[in-house]
Amino acid sequence: MAAATEDGIQRGGLIARVLIYGVLIFAAAYFLLPLYVMLTTSFKTLGQISGGSLLSLPSPWSTEGWSAAWSSACTGGDCTGLHQYFWNSVRFTVPAVLLSTLFGAINGYALTKWRFRGSELIFALLLGGTFVPFQMFLLPMANVLGKLGLANSLAGLTLVHTVYGIAFTTLFCRNYYVSIPDELVKAARIDGAGFFSTFRYVILPLSTPILMVCIIWQFTQIWNDFLFGVVFTSGGSHPITVALNNLVNTSSTGIKRYNVDMAGAIITALPTLVVYMVAGRYFMRGLTAGAVKG
Repeated sequence: MAAATEDGIQRGGLIARVLIYGVLIFAAAYFLLPLYVMLTTSFKTLGQISGGSLLSLPSPWSTEGWSAAWSSACTGGDCTGLHQYFWNSVRFTVPAVLLSTLFGAINGYALTKWRFRGSELIFALLLGGTFVPFQMFLLPMANVLGKLGLANSLAGLTLVHTVYGIAFTTLFCRNYYVSIPDELVKAARIDGAGFFSTFRYVILPLSTPILMVCIIWQFTQIWNDFLFGVVFTSGGSHPITVALNNLVNTSSTGIKRYNVDMAGAIITALPTLVVYMVAGRYFMRGLTAGAVKG
């Protein structure tokens, strides 16, 4: 009787595992299918796309779609491909990510380890910034950029994303730093360390997980942004998301070039994928740190 019961339990456990793995495999295939279609279509010629199956492999493989999507040919400041706009996005995304992460870390540190009168109010105001829609920033930011002489420039777009991102990075870092023992900061102060010395030598070495969270979050939000890019830049200073939209919706021949569109979409999405692959293991660790305290 006991042996039969044990066999039944093992059989039930095996069936449950098979069902779980089956569901997971189906879900993975379901979500990866669009990526497969995009990738294979980007390596097809227009003739293969119009006369073949959507799921078929390219035969032969062609890179003409990738060449056209990446083309660096420019006339009068406007380019036919994504080459210039890709580097535009790199030039404003990297400094905006680094600046917003740095200021968020300093704010979070000050709000948790160097409390001062009114710090809770300041944190509440910063927290409110995470609930403000993008659209509410457009007119005030346009006015500020105009007065600073940064309208329609990558420097202006860097400032916009830095300011908008500080509320999020401050929230992340503040929730992480409450889990760091106050005794470490007190010991550093007793040893004569000041505000920035304590931050540099005590807090920063412990901040790798949350800094990776901020970098991944900010990089994804800034690189994929379309609204700020189309409003605060023009012509040759557009980011890659705006250029991709223009590439997809315009054609000099009047023929829809799906291979070029798919290649352009993959080129646009590739940097965020690389960032997640390199630093993704820190993401959940940093988000859940400090969830119990504070």
